[in-house]
Amino acid sequence: AALTVRFLTRRFIGEYGDMEFIYSHNLTVDGREILFHIWDVPSSQEQAEDGSSEEKRIQWADSFVLVYSICDRASFNILPLKIQFIKAAKEGQSQEKVPIVIVGNKRDLHHQRVVSSEEGRLLALSLDCGFYEVSAAE
Repeated sequence: AALTVRFLTRRFIGEYGDMEFIYSHNLTVDGREILFHIWDVPSSQEQAEDGSSEEKRIQWADSFVLVYSICDRASFNILPLKIQFIKAAKEGQSQEKVPIVIVGNKRDLHHQRVVSSEEGRLLALSLDCGFYEVSAAE
């Protein structure tokens, strides 16, 4: 949620509840107006749901940004399963590759890091995803 709000408003808010939101945002990219619809789902909510809700979100989306905390190994470890689920649901229907980006957040908290940048890059490479490390706070 912090990363989504930072993208939309350029402000950082540190604390969020486990709420699901859909945001809409216009942005000009390379001279073209792009309308983003962002379905922001906390991982704690996803883990409590059945597969049908997650399947609905996957079918709704055109691309995916999966965010983990570099300070939380568990948030990183669930990524391969989520990516396999997304690819099975989306790529099974078409021959097109689904755009997926893995983002390691909280780069500013490097002193609490438990997932290395190299681990993130290697996971993204092995799953044919993009990779970035960022700090929503900065």
